[in-house]
Amino acid sequence: MNSSTNTEKSTGKFEPKQIRIVMAGLMIGLLVGALDNSIMSTAMPKVISSLGGMVYYVWPFTIYMLTSTISIILSGKLSDIYGRKRIFMFGIGLFLVTSILCGFSNNMLELIFFRGLQGLGGGILMTIPFILVAELFPPRQRGKYAGILSSVFGLANVLGPVMGGLITSLMGWRWVFFINVPVGITAIYILRTNFPSMEETVKERIIDYGGIITLTGALSSLFLALTFIKNPAMPDYLLIGLFIFTGLMIMAFAYSEKRSKEPLLPLHLFKNSVFNVSSVAMFLSSAVMFCGIIYLPLFMQGVQKFSPAFSGVIITPMLLSLTICSIAAGQIIAKTGTYKKLALLAFLIITGGMFSLSTLGTHSSILETVIFSAILGAGSGMMYPIFNVAVQNAISRREIAVGTASMQFFRNIGATVALPIFGVIVNLTINMDINMASNIPPELMNLSIHNVFLAGLIISIMGLITCLFLKDAVLSNQMADEIPQKEIEQKELENSVDVEVEDIEREYPKSK
Repeated sequence: MNSSTNTEKSTGKFEPKQIRIVMAGLMIGLLVGALDNSIMSTAMPKVISSLGGMVYYVWPFTIYMLTSTISIILSGKLSDIYGRKRIFMFGIGLFLVTSILCGFSNNMLELIFFRGLQGLGGGILMTIPFILVAELFPPRQRGKYAGILSSVFGLANVLGPVMGGLITSLMGWRWVFFINVPVGITAIYILRTNFPSMEETVKERIIDYGGIITLTGALSSLFLALTFIKNPAMPDYLLIGLFIFTGLMIMAFAYSEKRSKEPLLPLHLFKNSVFNVSSVAMFLSSAVMFCGIIYLPLFMQGVQKFSPAFSGVIITPMLLSLTICSIAAGQIIAKTGTYKKLALLAFLIITGGMFSLSTLGTHSSILETVIFSAILGAGSGMMYPIFNVAVQNAISRREIAVGTASMQFFRNIGATVALPIFGVIVNLTINMDINMASNIPPELMNLSIHNVFLAGLIISIMGLITCLFLKDAVLSNQMADEIPQKEIEQKELENSVDVEVEDIEREYPKSK
């Protein structure tokens, strides 16, 4: 079985039935991880009334985002060392066990702790499928399958709030977590025998503990600082201290990665312009997308005075267009074999969507809101497969896992950094903490959200300018022509020689 799989892998040829089975299993596993935060959003009021701890309301979301972000960057390297299948199955297993523990939580602190562990599994589920696509298919076909996988995020955002409300009403909030178990077991059953056999990319099992510790420290302090940046109870000196500590940990992480034999995030990747442009573009596009997902419902409820349920219905076309255009973008990449023009078009659409949203006001019609939000969703959906494919094509095969994980990492960080900034814009506009305010006049709420949409417009323009610097490539349709390309191999050889020379220069004076 292994030999046949390896033959398929080398030729890039798979039976359509096998492709459908593998993709189905990956999509189910990805859906479990992607659904979790959106499905909890409608269940949290019931959780709070059951467990208490209103002061910790945001923490089940924040801790999950933190640990899943850390797990994303870890899972790329760990799957290189221990194999894709082993890490993916471990991720599903961890996610299911911690889902059960979350469901049996007796208080908010227990729930927060178990949600943190659940995020570690969720990060794996959101990363390995995209790595596997890069290894199973030739560069030109990757966009098609990455687009199909990426559509799961849009689907999760559509289904999550609806499922959360229904499950909580009919079965109780604990089943929001228990429902993960049969779905996850289905994914395990499908992939247990159908997961393609892959050799470990890294033979030496060297784990970058220094990178893990410093990255965890940097992200933890950053998340804490951003979480409390709007909290008047947080002293300024503590907030400044957290940001300073974040900076120190980032420098320590860079130092650790430079000296590590198997770094979590090889620093020489930042010498690759495609990697740099794609990282920035993923960061910015994620920030803009969440600007729409979070503040459109607030606009409809706070300005146009629609009910939460109706605002959820109104935003559905945006999420559907995101899902459809994610798949369409992958198909276009497979047909044309290039990605730069598509990236520029995507950011043009996003920019148009944000500009349109910034014109909404108290007298805007429902149709305007639906059309403008659908435009934003279309551009955001196109982003998902483009930069994954660009980076996978621009780096060596040995670093495909790390490069792919990095794109998911910067996507998470974009939302994490942007949302508190948008919140500050709202609070400064209304001159109060929106979480503590009540009966805000619609005109004032409209002005605050208008300013947020203007900030999103500026970010989308920055993304458009960034994409102008993206180097295009003609993607190969054959596995035999996959990277590493000669130019990249030469650069890697030069990098390795430089590292060896530095090591010799450090050691030789000692021997003298």
